[in-house]
Amino acid sequence: MKKYFASLCKKLALAGSVALAMSPAVSHAALEEVTYLLPAPPNSPAFGPWILAQKKGYYEAENLKVNFIVAKGGVDVAKQIGAGNAVIGGAIGDTPIIVRANGIPVKAIAVLGAGAVTMVAANANEHINTLKDLKGKTVTVMSYTDTTYYAFLGNLRTAGLGKEDVQIQAAGPAGVWQLFAAGKASAFAGVPDWVVNANHAGVQTKLLETSGFQSMAQAILASDDTIKNKPELLKRLVRATLKGMEDIMKDPKAAALVYVSALPSYKGKEDQIEESFKLYRDHVYANQKVLGQIDPDRMANVQKFYVSESIVSKATPIDELYTNQFVGTK
Repeated sequence: MKKYFASLCKKLALAGSVALAMSPAVSHAALEEVTYLLPAPPNSPAFGPWILAQKKGYYEAENLKVNFIVAKGGVDVAKQIGAGNAVIGGAIGDTPIIVRANGIPVKAIAVLGAGAVTMVAANANEHINTLKDLKGKTVTVMSYTDTTYYAFLGNLRTAGLGKEDVQIQAAGPAGVWQLFAAGKASAFAGVPDWVVNANHAGVQTKLLETSGFQSMAQAILASDDTIKNKPELLKRLVRATLKGMEDIMKDPKAAALVYVSALPSYKGKEDQIEESFKLYRDHVYANQKVLGQIDPDRMANVQKFYVSESIVSKATPIDELYTNQFVGTK
């Protein structure tokens, strides 16, 4: 695993350049350098809170220099953190349920919103109005090991469907919506910005109701060892990241401008980024009483599904899956 992680470090082209481009001019005080694993490339509005925290100096204000490295999905992020290859990373709140059952000592230490980050979008012209209408249809997902895939299986189950009832195709983070936009899939499961991408590619999308299965939002993960031995570091990382999320919630338009200034490849697409941020604000970030706080009842319900479907072999005590000790701090 360490050999694999070393290969990841050599592939810093995108992640490293993003981190450097976003770092504001600062004094040369000794900042604490941190490797932050992301489940997909950071040039996606899904990572808006992290990009804003970097660009606006929130990490630096916590005396941190954060370097983003891209792993192969949220489960891989958790494996790398559990192996001690990084102190922190991003996935979905469901991820610890999956990996902890396999002995990987990782917990969620914050979740970015009270909603689910996994949306199911269908082609409006195909008259797909509910999850039940997906039977026999082709649906794209990022991968068969990413947590969004498992969340989609949970969505299907609430409609009385299983994975054998749908043609599920793993297409990668770009292919998810591109195949859909090309008419090669009737629906896809993924993050809100992919919905916006599909709309701008000329496909009218319809969001299907998925509240029957309470998957979770993006989460910040850390290992048991880091939680025990570096709590102040984690508190600073969580605090800075949540400030980026809060900026999006308060003013998606202004946040989009900052985001584009950090990633100039999006110049001219400010309105598209704003649309994505509004979807996150309204469907994912909203209704969280304390920013970042994890709901243990929701975690328990999600785990119950994963066990019942044999996605994981056994249930883990809920308090081993998360901690709220790093949220609600100033």
